[in-house]
Amino acid sequence: MNTVTFFNNKGGVGKTSLVYHLAWMYSELGLKVLAVDFDPQANLSAMFLEEEVLEQMWPEGEHAQTVLGAVRPIIRGVGDLMEPHIELVSRNLGLLIGDLGLSSFEDELSAQWPECNDGKERAFRVISTFYRLMLSASEKARTDLVLVDVGPNLGAINRAALIATDHVVIPLAPDLFSMQGLRNLGPTLRRWRRGWGERLNKNPDPKLPLPSGAMKPGGYVFMQHFAREKRPVKAFDRWMQRMPSEYRVSVLDEKDDGSVKLEADPHCLAKLKHYRSLMPMAMEARRPMFDLRPADGAIGAHTYAVQECKRDFEELARKIAASCGIPVPSPGTKSHNTPMFHLT
Repeated sequence: MNTVTFFNNKGGVGKTSLVYHLAWMYSELGLKVLAVDFDPQANLSAMFLEEEVLEQMWPEGEHAQTVLGAVRPIIRGVGDLMEPHIELVSRNLGLLIGDLGLSSFEDELSAQWPECNDGKERAFRVISTFYRLMLSASEKARTDLVLVDVGPNLGAINRAALIATDHVVIPLAPDLFSMQGLRNLGPTLRRWRRGWGERLNKNPDPKLPLPSGAMKPGGYVFMQHFAREKRPVKAFDRWMQRMPSEYRVSVLDEKDDGSVKLEADPHCLAKLKHYRSLMPMAMEARRPMFDLRPADGAIGAHTYAVQECKRDFEELARKIAASCGIPVPSPGTKSHNTPMFHLT
């Protein structure tokens, strides 16, 4: 199970939109993708699904076809995971639907974290819930890649989601707040990784699948920077040039002499434009910006913007895959022969 989580404890950087578009892009490149919404705000699910569909998935009672529905027996202490529902979005793309009620799991995840130190089986079952949920869904659907969206905070839900992931990609805005976010995020990830490593050998049930807690840094992506003649405006450029050093010090825990410039930084995966004119059309059409058609309003100058957007996201998808060791079909490989998303 190849798992990549997109995380920044600073909100408003375009994280959910990034996950949405990359999920579509990887599926178009021929991978079977599972998108997972562990953000209690459920914004990723709202991007994929119409409100009428979400209303059906969020019934009152015990039968929500969401991540909350799958983990509810654990929250109530009456059982283990239920089989997760996977909503098929396309032939190569499925979704584990988010739920606003997932926030009710925060206290239990927080309470059980220290209990792992005492070797209590329930504690390990609770803390590994998200990992086992994704593992079950990935095996059920035979996916190649799992992309995870989480909320912008350093709480217990995100800790459980992050220790379940292989790689972490950090979306950034070119500003002071994102730089400060890196200073908070990097030490927190290392603390979570170290804390989970100390608990792993205290698991009393060797048959219980547990995550390794790798959380390997996969790089960072600049989002929504304003461009003037394809160059960031001066104020933003100043912050962007400081990020390579801050990323090394805060996230990689390395010493840095400031010699690595942004343009040569291998950890900088992309500097994505905002594509302001395309996003409203994409939201209306409920499709990714790079798949907009003339019938959706993408005519004239928008046609070029759609093509440029597709090039940008394909390049980013391939860079993330290379950074995280994920096999992706090479350019020119026909993907229409890829087996359909298969639910066993």
